[in-house]
Amino acid sequence: MNREQFIDKTISYVKETLNGAEGGHDWFHIERVFKTAKKIALEEKVDSLTVELAALLHDIADPKFHDGNEEIGPEMATKFLKSIDVDEQTIEHVSNIIRYMSYKNSLDGNPSFSSNEFKVVQDADRLDAIGAIGIARTFNYGGFKKRELYNPEISPNLNMTKEEYKKSNAPTINHFYEKLLLLKDKMNTKTGKKMAKERHQFMLDFLDRFYKEWNP
Repeated sequence: MNREQFIDKTISYVKETLNGAEGGHDWFHIERVFKTAKKIALEEKVDSLTVELAALLHDIADPKFHDGNEEIGPEMATKFLKSIDVDEQTIEHVSNIIRYMSYKNSLDGNPSFSSNEFKVVQDADRLDAIGAIGIARTFNYGGFKKRELYNPEISPNLNMTKEEYKKSNAPTINHFYEKLLLLKDKMNTKTGKKMAKERHQFMLDFLDRFYKEWNP
């Protein structure tokens, strides 16, 4: 099986698996991350197959929709990649990217795994969490979880542990301060950093407008 066939079969698998998924973590999220990862990869010395497979499979079983289980995603990805005869080294690399790339894993210290491919896919995923798309996804998920839009009496928790982050039910606006506005300075690659600046500013402008309309 050639490279294009690996990608085509993975796309089909992801589309089928994520059919009916929550709007911020559906196929279209995967597709955006996939395209962004390919764009960033052009400036990096990376293995493009690993980047593309990891981007496609990174949310195949997001822990937040599986009772916090962080091993289901890597396990599903590994099983699928073995079924299409991807080599063992690539499978292990992709599995580790999926296992460690989530933002919450940075809250209790640096991940115990990293690679140039990891950095590319992580940047692509984080870019989809900010800017206009990031705002839309944040409120979509907040609505999915029945969270308040904003509550002036509930301040953002700026020093959350990983467990606190996973269990948080804070108003959606708090998420901007607890994660989204922090991502610009956590980008790994030159392209990721450049793309993050404009999206970061868009969020600041949005918040400014939000507060003006909240308190007319």
